[in-house]
Amino acid sequence: MNSVSSATLLVACSLIYSATGLAEGEFNMPLILKSNDFVHQGEIPPTLTCDNGDSSPALSWSGLPANTKSLVLIVDDPDAPDPAKPKMTWVHWILYNLPPTATELAQGVAADDLPAGTLQGKNDWGQSGYGGPCPPIGRHRYFHKLYALDIELPNLHQPNKAQLEAAMAGHIMEKAELIGTYQRQQ
Repeated sequence: MNSVSSATLLVACSLIYSATGLAEGEFNMPLILKSNDFVHQGEIPPTLTCDNGDSSPALSWSGLPANTKSLVLIVDDPDAPDPAKPKMTWVHWILYNLPPTATELAQGVAADDLPAGTLQGKNDWGQSGYGGPCPPIGRHRYFHKLYALDIELPNLHQPNKAQLEAAMAGHIMEKAELIGTYQRQQ
């Protein structure tokens, strides 16, 4: 390799390294969302559904970007009402302003037990809080989406999903997704 191409390669590598904004020895971990209650693409247990308990799943996460100011959790079902002919995305749960110091939510977490500062939005039943899977027909997918934001949002007074997404626009640093499925026994 000649000295011109070596110098060019060195400059290119320096620019790429500088663009990451990481100190020596640091590396970016991807944002990961998981549950002890079900695996990604796996079946959600009936205890977390309208058929038996309607408890929110245990969720945990890791790999937040360094400058995360708050987290948003949206749980929705894009297969409503019929996976063969979906007509809407049904929202099951909205949480925002989860502090970046939080790393998990316990199964069946009550509003009073959410991490300090966490606010709730309205689901498609018109209520705050978790509403579990309750598909009228077929096997539905339930997307648990965690967003790392570069700001803490103002109090949006129980926003719906569209209002929350509008407030988040331009502030999403990273997103993780966990999908569970459920079909009611007939």
